[in-house]
Amino acid sequence: MQFDYFYNEESQSYAFYRTPKLLFTDERFRTLSRDARFLYGILLDRVELSARNNWKDDAGRVYIYMTITGIEESFGVCHQKACKLMDELEDFGLIERKKQGLGKPAMIYVKKFIPVCESYLQKYENHTPRSMKNIPAEVCDSYPNKTYINNTENNNTDLILSDEMRKEREYLEKQLSFDSLILDNPGDIDSLEAIFDLILDVLCTTKEKILIEGDYKPAIVVKSQFRKLTSEHIEYVLDCLNQCASRVRNTKQYMLAALYNAPFTMHGYIRNLVNYNESIGKHHKENS
Repeated sequence: MQFDYFYNEESQSYAFYRTPKLLFTDERFRTLSRDARFLYGILLDRVELSARNNWKDDAGRVYIYMTITGIEESFGVCHQKACKLMDELEDFGLIERKKQGLGKPAMIYVKKFIPVCESYLQKYENHTPRSMKNIPAEVCDSYPNKTYINNTENNNTDLILSDEMRKEREYLEKQLSFDSLILDNPGDIDSLEAIFDLILDVLCTTKEKILIEGDYKPAIVVKSQFRKLTSEHIEYVLDCLNQCASRVRNTKQYMLAALYNAPFTMHGYIRNLVNYNESIGKHHKENS
């Protein structure tokens, strides 16, 4: 397998999971496994989307959804390993799960990786140790040395996204009514986000050609086709993916082909579905 080099600022045209550097540099996280740290970064990435969707409880706390199946696919691990990583994060205190019952996915609260004591002290960062005497003892017993905090932790990591990708993301969220898709399909959040990211990658790619169904098509043609997609097309592709998931070997290539062909094939699919439902209804009527 061969990969090309990066030139100029091309790396900024990609989306990244943001795992806090503190999880690797701070001694307090030494016992946390590497996979658990990376999983925390993936969960943290979803907090922003949940906040935009206004997924908050009565206390204003943001929660996310991440199924065990989604973790298995993201990490390429078995069910037991995925459960173990979530248990590790919860035991460490970095997440909190709240079961909803009735087959609904659990609400997951992603906790701040900065301990409560330091979060409280951020309000007094310009104060002297003497002026900290009014801080409740139960919050923090002492004024800690904060020299271990690297200034780069305060950098604006949103700069990872280029202006072009940011504009495309905003366009897609509106064009696809993505918030509504998430709310209408809570059990398919992982698949919907994968589809969304794939469309975004295509619209922002700098490649001249894109592989679709074994054939390299001009990127400009593929981009034009993807810009025709609506929320109805996405639900159609999602339905196709759910029906064929067990037979799909390369999910990315399947989704690329399904999305590219959706504007052509969706109406025929709906027409066949309507005809099928009508025939079923007629059959029940005749036998009743």
